[in-house]
Amino acid sequence: MTPAHPTVLTGEGVFRIHWVLGTDRLLAVCHCGAQREFEDPVQLWDWLLGHPDGHRPGAVAEPSGPAATRPRPQAVPV
Repeated sequence: MTPAHPTVLTGEGVFRIHWVLGTDRLLAVCHCGAQREFEDPVQLWDWLLGHPDGHRPGAVAEPSGPAATRPRPQAVPV
């Protein structure tokens, strides 16, 4: 018997943080769909918890510096 997949949380107040493979960067995903990469976890949480200040629903912040040359990570359904 195959175990059931755990329920995935959704809705306001649900944030996701993904490690960008092969880097020291984290991808923050707000419940509104806005995404942004960070190297510093403190800045990541400041951005996520500052919602809606600093970002708009559906907005994607473009990385600057060396990260700008790297392909953007794609969400993979689990």
